[in-house]
Amino acid sequence: MADFTQNSNVQNFERYNSDGTKKKEKKSGKGGKKFGVLFCIIAVIAVFLLANCMVVTRQNQFKLIRQFGRVDRVVSVPGLSFKLPFVESVDTVPKELLIYDLPASDVITSDKKTMIVDSYVLWRVTDPLRFAQTLSCSVKSAEGRIDAIVYNATKNTISNMKQDEVIRSRDGKMTITVDETGTELSGNDLDLSEGKEEVIEITSLTEEVMGQINHVEDQYGIELVAVEVKKLDLPDDNKQAVYTRMISERGNIAAQYTAEGKSEAKMIENTTDKEVSIMLSDARAKAEATVAEGEAEYMRILSGAYADPEKTDFYSFVRALDALKESVVGDNKTVILTEDSPITQIFNGRY
Repeated sequence: MADFTQNSNVQNFERYNSDGTKKKEKKSGKGGKKFGVLFCIIAVIAVFLLANCMVVTRQNQFKLIRQFGRVDRVVSVPGLSFKLPFVESVDTVPKELLIYDLPASDVITSDKKTMIVDSYVLWRVTDPLRFAQTLSCSVKSAEGRIDAIVYNATKNTISNMKQDEVIRSRDGKMTITVDETGTELSGNDLDLSEGKEEVIEITSLTEEVMGQINHVEDQYGIELVAVEVKKLDLPDDNKQAVYTRMISERGNIAAQYTAEGKSEAKMIENTTDKEVSIMLSDARAKAEATVAEGEAEYMRILSGAYADPEKTDFYSFVRALDALKESVVGDNKTVILTEDSPITQIFNGRY
């Protein structure tokens, strides 16, 4: 009986332990949670490694893959590529056209005139490897080099030109006055009545500057596409003096044109007066010749009439009437003639 009880206690104890089986099941649940956390950590690490392996290259970018600081390869085609995580790093270099606005600077022309030039540069990276080697992939460093290069080229170009040449060459076009043979007229040779204006193509200021900076691509791996001048002006303290001098020069040119115009007008007036005098003299001579011919014809006709006895009396009568008509003037129409007057005799039929 005691053995049975002992066995029963053992069974109860075993049942208790079997009830504790639930504890073992709970322990098994905690192990599942730990496995899930571990899986998440592994997944995060995998995503992190995958993200560090991928290199996304955009349309407007170069990607430089460095291995222990040295450029191993350059990715220039847009798309997805891969690298070794923690071993290789990536630098990004812009591929699109960039603009750099240079600060306004003072330059001196060959005739010792100070001018302010404000310009900008369009540039881009053409050799990303050389760009990385010389400028460390820094756009700021590139802009600093561009600033110095363009400024020196602009200064050298303008220092070999006069101020008026700089102003005329800004747009690459110049208006000149030429004669019929195509020879340019200037100064005292300028004839506004015969000359005509023509627009000719000349080397522009930007083309002159660009001709001096063709070494940039080979040296730094960048290309200066264009250098454009936004503003070409005079210093504020020199503007008034320059304007005054320009007004004086234009006044002298205007006075010269006025004097030349007056001289030309006087010459034309004198020539016209001379031609008018000659024409009047010729007209008077012709008129006097015509009058003389008319009087000669009149005398010929008159002498012929008097030479004919049959017509003598008639013409004498007509001339007497003409003489009487000329003598009757004013309101008084009474004529008193003596008996021996030729007119009285003609009227009386005694002549």
